[in-house]
Amino acid sequence: MALIGSDKFTIVIGLGKTGLSCARFLTSIGERFAVVDTRNEPPLLSVFKEQFPDIAVECGELEVDTLCRASRLLISPGVSRKHPAIQAAEQQGVEILGDIDLFCLQVSAPIVAITGSNAKSTVTTLLGAMAEQAGINVGVGGNLGTPVLDMLLEGEKSLYVLELSSFQLETTSQLRAAAATVLNVSPDHMDRYPDLMAYHQAKHRIYQGCKFAVFNGDDALTQPLIADQIPRRRFSLGKPDLNQFGVLSEEGAEYLACGVDKLLPVGSLKMAGRHNVANALAALALGQAVNIPMVSMLKTLQSYSGLAHRCQWVRELEGINYYNDSKGTNVGATLAAIQGFGEHQSGQGQIILIAGGDGKGADFSELRPAMGRWGKAAVLIGRDRDAIADALQSDCSIYLEETLAAAVNQARDIAQAGDIVLLSPACASFDMFKGFEDRGDQFMALVEDLR
Repeated sequence: MALIGSDKFTIVIGLGKTGLSCARFLTSIGERFAVVDTRNEPPLLSVFKEQFPDIAVECGELEVDTLCRASRLLISPGVSRKHPAIQAAEQQGVEILGDIDLFCLQVSAPIVAITGSNAKSTVTTLLGAMAEQAGINVGVGGNLGTPVLDMLLEGEKSLYVLELSSFQLETTSQLRAAAATVLNVSPDHMDRYPDLMAYHQAKHRIYQGCKFAVFNGDDALTQPLIADQIPRRRFSLGKPDLNQFGVLSEEGAEYLACGVDKLLPVGSLKMAGRHNVANALAALALGQAVNIPMVSMLKTLQSYSGLAHRCQWVRELEGINYYNDSKGTNVGATLAAIQGFGEHQSGQGQIILIAGGDGKGADFSELRPAMGRWGKAAVLIGRDRDAIADALQSDCSIYLEETLAAAVNQARDIAQAGDIVLLSPACASFDMFKGFEDRGDQFMALVEDLR
């Protein structure tokens, strides 16, 4: 179907969750638009046609002539800005933006912007819960939960907390966040980026125009390259400097701290694992930057137990604890989970790791030292199970299985009282499952069926 040309209309590229939210928003403001998608049969095509029967849709290979008829292109995160047709349209003067920029141009409330290879969903929802505890009218969304443009349809909030992916940040230049952070950087999406530096640069777009920067003192790749006069705060699992966030040890106990001030015993946290101590500190630093009362934040930390599929405790059986970290879709996330549980175990048991799937071109060798230290065995499934086995070599026992059910049974056979069975795949799920949620749900069901 040819799209009708006009000197003032938008083309939405990508007919997924974000594309639908863009269509709803453009309709609400009365702007003319059309939609294109690189797939011949996008999964949400029938939903779109039902909701927007009069809007033109073009599916298949992107056509430069089509894109150049628009005054601007609104790109969904799953579509790379470097697509040749999009680049050609940009060279012809067509404006390129994403839903985040469109959102930022509409709101006046402060925005906290959060990205990172791992933990961004946990920190985003944790900070949102802290704001709610303080009685703040907060909107939480972006890369998780509610698309940002759908939040506009709910009426403006007093504060927005947004999780942003590197894909979203590629088309974001109007963010100007009240507080922004890159929580961590480890290789991910190497099937989209040519190297780690390109991925790093996409993540760091979050700091553009920010009023306050928060970074991870334990990860040099998060340090913002911004003007010296912009205030910044550091969080770390080490002893904090003055006015920075970290961990203080005193008489055998550990405390979340800001400078010399002890805030909360680490043992009071509901979230399991050492990596969640860092997540708590990051949330405190961001919350302080936008004036969320400390008392509300600390109260939240004592009740917030984390998100589903993120180091989620499933059950204990015969002294063995089972955890669902299906959201561990890259090597950095799985490494953080292994280290977090390994340090927490303190020699009282070992980890049986269930991993594997679509590795997205990742290097799995980073898992080897951690599994050599804390791992008893790796039970591997999915497309890249052999690559993971080769990377781990002989630092732990290796088992290759065809199904998740077989992997759970094998893990149960290996484990002894005090051990942890951890599903943390270090891979995407789409080679075997509908998504990471489906993978995690199946794992939990299999574990609950163990007798």
